[in-house]
Amino acid sequence: MNRVVLTGGLILALLSLATLILKIMRRRSGLPYRELGARIHSWWVMAGLFLALILSGKAGAVGLFALVSYLAVKEYFTMIPIRRVDRRIIFWAYLAIPLQYWWAYEGWYGMFIIWIPVYLFLLLPFRQILTGQTRGFLESTGKVQWGMMLFVFSVSHLAFLYGLPEVQGHSGVEMLLYLVVLTELNDIYQYLFGKSLGRRPIAPAISPGKTREGFLGALAATTLTAAALRYLTPFSVPQALAAGAVIATAGFVGDLVVSMIKRDVGIKDSGDLIPGHGGILDRIDSLTYTAPLFFHGVYYLFY
Repeated sequence: MNRVVLTGGLILALLSLATLILKIMRRRSGLPYRELGARIHSWWVMAGLFLALILSGKAGAVGLFALVSYLAVKEYFTMIPIRRVDRRIIFWAYLAIPLQYWWAYEGWYGMFIIWIPVYLFLLLPFRQILTGQTRGFLESTGKVQWGMMLFVFSVSHLAFLYGLPEVQGHSGVEMLLYLVVLTELNDIYQYLFGKSLGRRPIAPAISPGKTREGFLGALAATTLTAAALRYLTPFSVPQALAAGAVIATAGFVGDLVVSMIKRDVGIKDSGDLIPGHGGILDRIDSLTYTAPLFFHGVYYLFY
């Protein structure tokens, strides 16, 4: 727990430094920097809430992730076109969220890993049969199940990671903090390297702001940061470097996947819940890929 508190202190120190730099920039240039200021302010709120709840105990942490999944799925269902009859199916999808997080809270790996990919996958089409609507069945089923996989099943790996038993003197809480910090830092690194060095778009049709320079710079920085923070994990140096590379790459892909969804429905941000960032989906897009990949890597290596 001391390592968690130490890392939390480092996060708050970095936010303090960012706030100080922003104030200096405002005084010297006279520019408002409103968007950047809103981003930093939101980071204070998100970081404070996250640290408070993971330090409060398992129930608080699992509850936080369940709430994030609910808000993410709600945003997703709000922004995609759905039929009126689909609302009945979506109701059952919402009911699956607390059960998924209950399996995570209890540490019941068998049910956790198959509840959404197997049981919900079979249940939702059956519920659609009862509506009697055949037109649009495939499209509707795909939309609902994909949203549940991405924003509930994937994200719920954070909750299960929190509860993993201690291994080689390291707790699941520490490994959760390691994953979340690296994923979010990777997003920041991509933004900074992309703004300062970005020249060649990597996927202009999906996200014009994503550049090769931003991706490569973030990949290098995240990999080095992963090695520096390995005191939170049982990783060797090579394992930490590999974890950093996987998190950087998977986070980039997760970001693009959610951007692809938004492009498909013709919107820029999924919402405005988080000032300077957009909606919940805009903030957890990278975690939808890094969480399950990191979790199963850790589970394979140490459990």
